[in-house]
Amino acid sequence: MIVSKRVLTAAAVLLGTIGVFAQSDPVVGTWKLNLAKSKYTAGEPPKSSTVVIEPAGQGIKLTATTVIADGTTRKVSYTVTYDGKNAPVTGTPDYNGITAKKTANGIEGERTKDGKMVQTYSRTVSADGKTMTVKSSGRTASGTRVESTQVYDKQ
Repeated sequence: MIVSKRVLTAAAVLLGTIGVFAQSDPVVGTWKLNLAKSKYTAGEPPKSSTVVIEPAGQGIKLTATTVIADGTTRKVSYTVTYDGKNAPVTGTPDYNGITAKKTANGIEGERTKDGKMVQTYSRTVSADGKTMTVKSSGRTASGTRVESTQVYDKQ
């Protein structure tokens, strides 16, 4: 019976730690693009975008469903840890890898194509946790320059 109590206690501590990690990571949640507040200085803006970010071990799992300018839906997905190491990305021709490092109120990193850096990005969440700003700069797979400041509202 003592072993069972120890196992239950350890499991409760582990689950509590995971819950605290998820709550302390400001990017976790469902976010909807606010086109009126977003700015695109290079490249075409999408018609809409919803990003779901979930805790995943020592990092996050991100799934972004975006209707791009031509009306095509693109679903980008990846799971990345906050160790700065490259993780695989699916769903976009522009990059197939991503790195992430945690900041005080978000994430910053690089997007890579076949191991070569093609874009930099940062995700910053407002102090009240209601707004996420994503700044991206670099090139698409076809070499087109992209630069944007996307503003997302938490759902």
